[in-house]
Amino acid sequence: MTTSTPTRPRTTERTTERTAQREDAGPTTETNLRARKRVADADGMAVASFILGLIGLLAFNLLLGPSALVLAGLALARGTKRRGRAWLGSALGAADLIILAVLVTADHTISWSLGG
Repeated sequence: MTTSTPTRPRTTERTTERTAQREDAGPTTETNLRARKRVADADGMAVASFILGLIGLLAFNLLLGPSALVLAGLALARGTKRRGRAWLGSALGAADLIILAVLVTADHTISWSLGG
């Protein structure tokens, strides 16, 4: 009894198959590359809005809060894959401005500190 093992295609045949599969999938066009870059940029904006909102809770609320809101809005408009991070950045940006408003109302000045 001899067992026959299936033979694997030669390297050139496999390469030809891969090339055919890529051609079936469609060529990578410049518009596809632009779309990928746009989503990657939107992902970066989502992360930046989250970080700016988080830092804004402690310092520079007046500058970092609106920046976080704008970046989160742009990230969501451009279709980021990190929607949760963008929403958190938006919420933290809003919280920055709310905290600033509360502290300014309490101190009657735009500059505030945690010390007395």
